[in-house]
Amino acid sequence: MNGDEGYAVGAVAKIAKVTVRTLHHYDEIGLLSPAGRTRAGYRRYVDADLDRLQQILFYRELGFALEEIAAILDDDSVSPTEHLRRQHQLLTDRINHLQELATAVEHAMEARRMGIQLTPEEKFEIFGEGYQEGWEQEAEQRWGNTEAWAESQRRTGAYGKADWQRIQEEMTGLNTRLAAAVTAGEPADGTTAMDLAEEHRQHISRNFYDCTFTIHRGLACLYIEDQRWTTTYEELAPGLAQWLHDAIVANADRHEKA
Repeated sequence: MNGDEGYAVGAVAKIAKVTVRTLHHYDEIGLLSPAGRTRAGYRRYVDADLDRLQQILFYRELGFALEEIAAILDDDSVSPTEHLRRQHQLLTDRINHLQELATAVEHAMEARRMGIQLTPEEKFEIFGEGYQEGWEQEAEQRWGNTEAWAESQRRTGAYGKADWQRIQEEMTGLNTRLAAAVTAGEPADGTTAMDLAEEHRQHISRNFYDCTFTIHRGLACLYIEDQRWTTTYEELAPGLAQWLHDAIVANADRHEKA
């Protein structure tokens, strides 16, 4: 039937994408009683009923209980315009909340993909203010197709904040001893330097992937060829980047000749 004659319950159910049983229930509890009935007793809904149904479904979508919805819609002190304002605010709040959830999920997905189970705040807390999230993407681009990368992903995927704090503390302690050695004038091909280089390699193997001497040599080159790494070590002690490179090469030579 058309809007002038009223809408049958089946037609309303189809329009609103709800079940006939739902509409019967709304009628039984007085939440949405159709404006008229046929002589045979069948429900007939008018346009005003459909407007109210739209309001009901809106509030249901936002999680309101039927009793709460009835109280809201039957409050004569609230005008239709005020209802719209309220709905707009509720929708805005819901959108903001969903955006926050989406952001959180994106961070979780990225952390899982990169194998680092930390929030951005925790990364800066553990790795320092100089940490840049872009380094992770760069690392994947450079080594993402290697077995070492895959192994690192498998291991670090299970790490939590405490694990990363331990790893960072170990690295900080090692860097302190590296800086002390170069400052004391220890030769890069001496036993002290080579032992520290071996400890550096073992730290990587223990926590990330099997760092072979070949891989370690490659990292040593990175420390003097990539200005970011060079600057990092030079800030710990002048000359440390080149010294560590030479110590790593000397240590690899020592073990490969043994």
